[in-house]
Amino acid sequence: MEVPSNRRQFLKTASLTAAASSLQGFAIGKEGESANSKINVAVVGAGGMGGYAVQQAKRQNLVALCDVDEVRAGKAFADNPDAKKYKDFRVMLDEMDKEIDAVAISTPDHTHFPIAMAAMERGKHIFVQKPLAHNIWQIRTLQKAAKKYGVVTQMGNQGHTFDGMRRIKEWVGGGVLGDVTEVVAWTNRPNSPYFVTPQEFPVKTGPVPGTLDWDLWQGPAAAREYAEAYVPTRWRGWWDYGCGSLGDIGCHTLDAPFCTLGLGMPSKVEVIRTPPPADGFITMSSVTIYHFPARDGKPPVTMKWYERGMDVPEPKRWEKGEKLGEEGGMYMEGTKNTLYHSGMRPTSPRITPNARFAEVKPELKKIDRLPSLGKGPIEEWYNAIKGGPAPGSNFDYAVPLTEVVLLGALAQRSGKTIEWDAENMKVKGQPELDAWIKEPTREGWEYGENI
Repeated sequence: MEVPSNRRQFLKTASLTAAASSLQGFAIGKEGESANSKINVAVVGAGGMGGYAVQQAKRQNLVALCDVDEVRAGKAFADNPDAKKYKDFRVMLDEMDKEIDAVAISTPDHTHFPIAMAAMERGKHIFVQKPLAHNIWQIRTLQKAAKKYGVVTQMGNQGHTFDGMRRIKEWVGGGVLGDVTEVVAWTNRPNSPYFVTPQEFPVKTGPVPGTLDWDLWQGPAAAREYAEAYVPTRWRGWWDYGCGSLGDIGCHTLDAPFCTLGLGMPSKVEVIRTPPPADGFITMSSVTIYHFPARDGKPPVTMKWYERGMDVPEPKRWEKGEKLGEEGGMYMEGTKNTLYHSGMRPTSPRITPNARFAEVKPELKKIDRLPSLGKGPIEEWYNAIKGGPAPGSNFDYAVPLTEVVLLGALAQRSGKTIEWDAENMKVKGQPELDAWIKEPTREGWEYGENI
């Protein structure tokens, strides 16, 4: 197979771009500290997914843990007796302002934004689990705030740091696939334990557990009575708190095509869905279709996202008798080759079918390798805080990726085709959707209005 002669120039340009982004004044929070100094880290959302951030923070200085649920965070609290314990992140930031360099956030989607904004306003470096925030106005405001306050940022889509991600970048950049015009991605979600349809609507409410601060858990969302149908993990199925399966997995599985193809914003998003079980709850089966226009000499791209219950078509070039990844996966159809990986993240990408992969391997080995920024998203973030290169999923990258995901969620939620005016942050001809692009905020939870 002939690889275009411009592949080295592409990789050189990509490396220069990455190098330039690493010169944006990243430095540790306390003046004069060296790259060997440890960072004072606070973790908000210490239970559940926050366990990953807690373990990583213990390699630095874990100075504070915050969680609205004492039981959910019980193990993290018990295992880290020297870290101060809080329920309210605002109290933590007030009391420990000078003791905290960086804040890692692993709370439900609807509270990412106020916590991140409150921390950035105090000059704290920020790590936020995917998706970056709950609506498009929030993510764009986070990007502006990161620049205003000069902090190091990172979103937790782990696959962006994988070797497989770098291989995909190399192969696409080296022209191995040719022109890509179609992307297909899928997930086996929504499924238990994160997506559980309540047996009855309206859901059964009840007394709030004594260990949970329900008012704090609700944060900026409209107040409602407590129900077991929302916590600790089932909130993802409710539009007021989560962003559906796309919000849960899209930042993982759509990361590689979005990054390597330079897709930018879609002009249109369509949806095919089963009726939601109730108002305010996600659809349990859908196909979301993105239409990306031509850009920089590259052809238009159609990207299809299949969720549980929808049949995923096989690639045009496929290994006879092989099954597509059951938990999820992605493939890109190019004019020369098809690239495929199974799973939600690009762990082991390959060219399909196997015989074709064997044919092109000698050429793949000739393509220059891209450097690793770290073994994981939090390690990348720490390295950048200490003066290293910008993390790969910093907010300048994570915001447009998340916007694509949230646009798909908007189509799923509304059941309507979205024609997106990215410049004005509007859905063309559908002003009624403005309230989901920038959602109403409960009194006392207003952040970012003056950014």
